[in-house]
Amino acid sequence: MMTQGIGVDIIQVGRVEAAIQRRPSILTRCFTQVEREECQRRWRPAEHFAARFAAKEAVAKALGRPLSWHEVELTRGEAQKPQVRLTGRALRAAAGRQVVVSMSHTCEHAVAVALVFGGQAL
Repeated sequence: MMTQGIGVDIIQVGRVEAAIQRRPSILTRCFTQVEREECQRRWRPAEHFAARFAAKEAVAKALGRPLSWHEVELTRGEAQKPQVRLTGRALRAAAGRQVVVSMSHTCEHAVAVALVFGGQAL
């Protein structure tokens, strides 16, 4: 399988935390219900929201187009590994290719990398 796209994003956790405090509606606008529930169950939810925000940006970069926030959903799969679920334009942009994500965070920053794999190089 050939790598057909790569995207990376980093964000300050404090920016996300401040945005959530200023406008709690940002959670509904940027994250699916499943994502909100997963993050809010965690200690220091802002770190987990920031990682997912970075992952959504990384996926958009890897696919080479802007996407709606809800078209990319990040959940925990087997062994707590991030799972990507695409819908709408994101699913069409992937065109059957596999999208994988790695996320990490500290109390200050969250970072994510997304790779798009397919059968033939672009």
